[in-house]
Amino acid sequence: MRALRRFTVRAALPEPLLPLSQLVSNLRWSWHAETRDLFEALDPDLWQSCGGDPVRALGEVSAERLAALAKDRRFVRRLTDAVDDLEEYLSTPRWYQSLGDEAPATIAYFSAEFGISEVLPQYSGGLGILAGDHLKAASDLGVPLVGVGLLYRAGYFSQGLSADGWQLEHYPSLDPHGLPIKLLRQSDGSAVVITVPLPEGRTLHAHVWRAQVGRVSLLLLDSDIEENAPSERLVTDRLYGGDEDHRLRQEMLLGIGGVRALRAYCSLTGTAQPEVFHANEGHAGFQGVERIRELTEAHGLTFAEALQAVRAGTVFTTHTPVPAGIDRFPKALIERYFAGFGVPLDQLLPLGAEDDPAKFNMAHMGLRLGQRANGVSELHGEVSRGMFNDLWPGFDQRDVPIRSITNGVHAPTWTARELVEMGTQTSSQGDPVDVDGPVHFDGVDKIPAADLWSTRRMLRGRLVDEVRRRIRETALSRGSSEVEVGWTDTAFDPDVLTIGFARRVPSYKRLTLMLRDPERLKALLLDPERPLQLVIAGKSHPADDGGKKLIQQMVAFADDPAIRHRIAFLPGYDIGMARYLYWGCDVWLNNPLRPLEACGTSGMKAALNGGLNLSIRDGWWDEWFDGQNGWAIPTADGVTDADRRDEVEARAIYDLLENQVLPRFYERDGDGVPGRWVEMVRHTLRETGPKVQATRMVRDYVRDLYVPAAGSARSMATDGYAPARTEASWRAHLLHHWHDVRVAHVEAVGAGDTPEIGSSLALRAEVELPGLAPADVEVQAAYGRVDDADGLHDVTTVPMAHEHTDGSRHWFTATLPLERTGAFGYTVRVLPYSSHLADPAELGVVSSA
Repeated sequence: MRALRRFTVRAALPEPLLPLSQLVSNLRWSWHAETRDLFEALDPDLWQSCGGDPVRALGEVSAERLAALAKDRRFVRRLTDAVDDLEEYLSTPRWYQSLGDEAPATIAYFSAEFGISEVLPQYSGGLGILAGDHLKAASDLGVPLVGVGLLYRAGYFSQGLSADGWQLEHYPSLDPHGLPIKLLRQSDGSAVVITVPLPEGRTLHAHVWRAQVGRVSLLLLDSDIEENAPSERLVTDRLYGGDEDHRLRQEMLLGIGGVRALRAYCSLTGTAQPEVFHANEGHAGFQGVERIRELTEAHGLTFAEALQAVRAGTVFTTHTPVPAGIDRFPKALIERYFAGFGVPLDQLLPLGAEDDPAKFNMAHMGLRLGQRANGVSELHGEVSRGMFNDLWPGFDQRDVPIRSITNGVHAPTWTARELVEMGTQTSSQGDPVDVDGPVHFDGVDKIPAADLWSTRRMLRGRLVDEVRRRIRETALSRGSSEVEVGWTDTAFDPDVLTIGFARRVPSYKRLTLMLRDPERLKALLLDPERPLQLVIAGKSHPADDGGKKLIQQMVAFADDPAIRHRIAFLPGYDIGMARYLYWGCDVWLNNPLRPLEACGTSGMKAALNGGLNLSIRDGWWDEWFDGQNGWAIPTADGVTDADRRDEVEARAIYDLLENQVLPRFYERDGDGVPGRWVEMVRHTLRETGPKVQATRMVRDYVRDLYVPAAGSARSMATDGYAPARTEASWRAHLLHHWHDVRVAHVEAVGAGDTPEIGSSLALRAEVELPGLAPADVEVQAAYGRVDDADGLHDVTTVPMAHEHTDGSRHWFTATLPLERTGAFGYTVRVLPYSSHLADPAELGVVSSA
């Protein structure tokens, strides 16, 4: 017999312990060590058995224990101090409050997944962890962010392994009442209900749950409520599950329902309505469509006018390095779902247009709805500009208006407490948040090498204990008996070089590249003088049998009794497991197919703990590898045969391990300290540590994207959205006449036959602008190094000044400095100009000489 519903009966908190509820309800405890210490003190054994979940621990602690603690003056004093510390954290002005009135009062941050803590399993991998770190860092900086996502009743999935190493998925049913979240309620106590229209007159209803992440609220929409029909109740069943119809309804709830949830939340709490809307990937693209609908209905704007107002305040971040990673829906499905939504289909559909006329592309819509867009590392920005170049025809790849903000990770979440307490994240420059320019964690220079090495060994030992526990549990779950798992008690060794590899398991991340030469790898694992050990983890998407086969191949290799004490695949990869890996691994291995890793933040987390990266130069490692913070695996970029490329790059990994990594780790001084290794650790902590911080990332978003977007949004909204109306009219007029814009003639004066460095070149261009005025355009001279095919490189552009007009013909001039020797070339181009443009390429039109 099965229970109809499951819930937990909690002991009532004695009055002196009531503040515990305040601490539990704010997820700051997930990264605040002192608060976690307090929870552990409730009942240390229970805390361990509950997996560090304070909600569960409070639900299971005995009334007798609570009564005893209520009389324990020392515990009550600690509780009071913890609550005071939280209140100070929530109320004290921080970095953001120093920015003044230009900074937006509220920023909405949409994401399909959020990785805050393992006790709130609403994430699958890097995208969600990044979103969680974004919220935490925003809280630390005082950024008034409100997160918007979905509450998946089964999360992503819990991973297990069959006897033959095949990935097994289990979907636990999550009771929201057992999670650190609260239902958003009206003033009369009733639940807020959000609605989204569906075809055939149906309606999707959702409750809104609120998680408090420090100073930041996270709104999670939940469709599993009585108001919905059975099919609609399942919309928020699983993360990234279901068919196209199911995914579309999820994304409509996230985008459309998310905006409606924000409106309700702000109205109920008095929070200022968001000025900036940040879409973290294309899943949330429909938030822009909903805001367009709002403006057309409330202010009488046309679709085109509302689009200008919405774009001005929208930021879009792409994490996708390949077209296959983009959500694309059948256009017919979009037509069916949006037929009666309130926006013209003939204007909505072009937002998602792509090469295939039968498809609607969510990333394309994100870019067309966002006036400001970015990739998540310098290399990924370059890749994105190439991937989406067709949306800006006529522009060189370098001119595509997608910039880069390199991801970061939340140091308090991912750094071992012992390292922080040693001073590895202190700087003589002061708080890194307040420093403009490069920051160095030079506090690490004061730590003796022996102490740093001792702490690293302790963390490695902690990982070894966790690995032993997990491989024992895994062996039993795969069918081994108790008498067969004794070997796990001595598996792994706290004094052996430990390499970590943990991430999602799509094919491009090449989980099994290290198995390319299994005998060579075995020899490295079992070397009697300089052995290594490997800890591996990762989940494959439930529908990806190819990824599951890679896991099975890895598990089969690790099952070999001759090496199983040196290599392990650990199922159940989540935030809780990840911390042990980042704390304890000496080397973090990353070997994707370059340039398919957008950023790769796992290596950043290892670096915060003094781990050295051994990685392909992809994502963040391409820009921040400096020769002293790890090793770059040479890439065979020119090799087109995939099998041959894997062979070359795998051999490079083995060679680096044998000839550089292992010798340096095992090279010890008279005190047993590997001096050169510790100096690499010290350098990584000092130089790489500050760069990979999520606070650095969020500051970049605020200064480079949020503040400018807020200014643009305010400008468009003045005088009843008059600028939006004017801008839409101007754009329509300009685009109607653009096909007649022409650079008719360019002449150069002053260079002579043999120009010399230090001289200058005067350019004069005749431009035809039928139907347009000089104020509608910017004429630019572009110059730089020229190759044998007359291609320009290292280009510099300067605006040309309007000289005079004769009818539709206009003359423009500029002076170009000749600042370097060698082949030199120039050209002239015409771009649209409006003070409301964030980038001259924004409209996607250009006319060149």
